[in-house]
Amino acid sequence: MVDYSKHIQKAEEAVRRRNYDFAIQLYQQLLEIDPDVGEARAGLRTALRRRHEAKKGGKLFGKIAGAAPLTVARGLAKARKHDAAAKQAEQYLARNPLDVEANLFLGSCLEAAGHYNSALAVYEFLSEIAPRNPEGLRRAGGMMRVKGDPEKALEYYERALEADPRDREAIKARKDLAAEVALERSRFDQVEHSREQIVDKEEAERLERSQRIHRSPEELREELERLEGRFAEDSSDVDLMLEMATIHEKLKDPEAALDLVRRAQSYRKESADLRDRLALLERKTLKKAIARADKAGDQALADRLEGELRELELADLERRLELTPGDARLRLDLGRAYLRAERLDEAAGELQKATGDPRTENEARIELARCFRQKGYLDLAKKEFQRALDARPAVDERAREILYNLGSIAETEGDAAEARAFYSRIFEVDIGYRDVAAKMEQLKSD
Repeated sequence: MVDYSKHIQKAEEAVRRRNYDFAIQLYQQLLEIDPDVGEARAGLRTALRRRHEAKKGGKLFGKIAGAAPLTVARGLAKARKHDAAAKQAEQYLARNPLDVEANLFLGSCLEAAGHYNSALAVYEFLSEIAPRNPEGLRRAGGMMRVKGDPEKALEYYERALEADPRDREAIKARKDLAAEVALERSRFDQVEHSREQIVDKEEAERLERSQRIHRSPEELREELERLEGRFAEDSSDVDLMLEMATIHEKLKDPEAALDLVRRAQSYRKESADLRDRLALLERKTLKKAIARADKAGDQALADRLEGELRELELADLERRLELTPGDARLRLDLGRAYLRAERLDEAAGELQKATGDPRTENEARIELARCFRQKGYLDLAKKEFQRALDARPAVDERAREILYNLGSIAETEGDAAEARAFYSRIFEVDIGYRDVAAKMEQLKSD
């Protein structure tokens, strides 16, 4: 096996010195020799991203011109020429390194070509730039599984299900891996005796039960009863409180879980993890209470509880951002929360800051445009929507939403021709989107 460590060190040093073009060239040369050098593929992603951030992205013309290699790449992939498709995809990503769909496509090409180290590097990069993208997280889990790291794979599948709880592939993979990991963890050390068995069978069964992710309500209640028996003997055991809280959550009883986590926090007042868990359970409890109020037809109570929930979410986001002020994702979430609470000036302030991070820039611009529109600053809203649109190479679901907003603003301003121009771009690819067909007909004679 060829040792590329010196070449990679040289490229890493170039990145540290901000000589991104040279670093990119070095990584590309390595990948020409061996497309499956994972460190080089990961390093290339970092160098491209840093260069993009330094230049604050490209102009619209550059992005349109750069789209040609991606079109070629898709044709090559259909012809099963996966190596050639990956090279073309890399050409496109050299100009648009943060394009989520293009990175997913590159990873799938590398995976199809059998370059699993490189595919994993791309999927791990995706988990950084799109931490809520379930497909990227699921594929990272798949590659970790192929590389023989079931625990890390399970972690990625769990994150994929946080992003999309209905992802069937992730659900199945998580179930299979959970059993595999539980079995692996429950095995006794076999260094000296390969056939040595676990002596304490009851403890082994308990361990397997506690690690199994999918358990029936009956099994969960049995486990809860067993833990409550232990808790009666030692009511200050924080770990037991948290175990019991987890089971109550799985049994859809957030109120009981909240009570236990509050009790646990009284023993561990400085625990950031417990503060986060407590805030999450408080939100779950309020949401359940709102659902009950809605079902009972008590609209006044439901409205009051919704107000409490908004304030709780805001307070939690403010607290977390104070602890990690550099977290652009939190800043974006806080801006959205302010927007929902109609605290528009505060929302604009947070969203403007979030546009400074490439990972959140596009989404922050869309939310900022909405904020400006609510404030009545239509010229500023148009500018932000247009910037967000320019960053998207294709008319995907998000682009359709932006175009619809631009069309609506143009209608408000009385510019029927411009409104129809925006709506027609949606109409060309999705005739059934909202009321675009009716809009096109209505504006035909205007």
